[in-house]
Parts: sequence; structure tokens; C-alpha cells
Amino acid sequence: MTSDNGVETIADELLDQALAERRALVQLCLYALDRASSGVVERIEEGLSSIGVVAMRVDGQRFDPAQHEAGGTVPTDDMSLLGLVAETEVPGFCDRGRVLRAPIVTVYTPR
Repeated sequence: MTSDNGVETIADELLDQALAERRALVQLCLYALDRASSGVVERIEEGLSSIGVVAMRVDGQRFDPAQHEAGGTVPTDDMSLLGLVAETEVPGFCDRGRVLRAPIVTVYTPR
């Protein structure tokens, strides 16, 4: 029984270590992505997506301060656009549904 507990403990420790290392690598990729050229950004996003980390571009969606960070506004006379995201300035990212970073967006406001 002791050896089973020991094996489980070692397995749990290795899993915890692997998850911590994965989180660190994802954060490093996000850091690099913010500083990369468009071709490199595309490749990093593809790689992240293959492990369940997806970019969040919310253009056209209703602005939600609980999920989005407002980086600026765009005045408009079109009442149908008020409160919608005009542009995603910096994409957000989520890891299997858990938000890692909220997108920074520009929001339509009344002129």
C-alpha cells in the first residue's frame, strides 16, 4: 500500500510540475506574441490553438466590461453600433474556456 501511495504522490507531483511548466510556456508565448511580426503572430497563435489556447477577437460583439478591457472609443452617429466593439486592439486568450487575458478593445460611443 505504501508503494502505491508513493507512486501516486510522485505522479501527482509530476503532473503539478508539468501543468506549472505549461502555464509558464503559454505566458512566455503570449509575451512573445505581443512583440512579434504578423507572420510570427499567426504561427504562435496556431501553435497555441493546437493545445487549447485560443485568441479572442471580439469585433462586433457587445462590449462587456467583465470580459473586455476598453482601450478607447470611436464616436458614431449610428445608434445600432452603440456599445459594440469596433475593433480588438490586443487579442485576449483563453485556455479551454478559462480567460488568461481579456481582449483590449475600442468601443463605439455616441458622438
